[in-house]
Amino acid sequence: MNNNAMEQISSRIYGNGRGHVFTSKDFSDLANHETIRQALSRLTREGKIRRLLRGVYEYPIFSTILDEWVPPDPERIASAIARAHGWTIVPAGETALNLLGLTTQVPARWLYHSDGPTKTFSWAGGVLAFRHRTNKEVTPLSAKTALLVQGLKALGKEGSDERVLDILREKLNHGERMKALKEARFVTAWVYEMIRKLNQGESPDA
Repeated sequence: MNNNAMEQISSRIYGNGRGHVFTSKDFSDLANHETIRQALSRLTREGKIRRLLRGVYEYPIFSTILDEWVPPDPERIASAIARAHGWTIVPAGETALNLLGLTTQVPARWLYHSDGPTKTFSWAGGVLAFRHRTNKEVTPLSAKTALLVQGLKALGKEGSDERVLDILREKLNHGERMKALKEARFVTAWVYEMIRKLNQGESPDA
């Protein structure tokens, strides 16, 4: 194996910091597939990275307090899989609620809407489910706006109250809230009304 390629691959992994999740596609500009495969296999054997599921790896975090490896972030795993396949994904259902801080319950099944095919991936921490869905509430929106829309839809109209708005004001900064107001004007009417209330009384230039 080319030592220069090994150094470049290792450098990119370490440069992204611990907790980073990646696939071989993330190194396709550095070497051919076989060289990348050999490098990742070697780093796995040496305990420098860990394999989470087929073709997906992590530069793990070790907790000195717990004296054990920290479980990988499901959101990072989903992003790595989507990046490798060229999919646009949006957290949905309980996954969206968890990421927005609207529930403390950790999903056993992390659900994402995707413009790719419907797929399910199992790993040690649970299941990642990608559900094919292409519509105006997924692909054209920025990541934070799409997450907000899906979170509100998961709660439903009756469950989206002032308490929810208070949590969202803490979770999303002014710029993200104003961007959502601009982007989400064509989503379901009641969802947009909640986003409008989220921005009530705020100046666009605040």
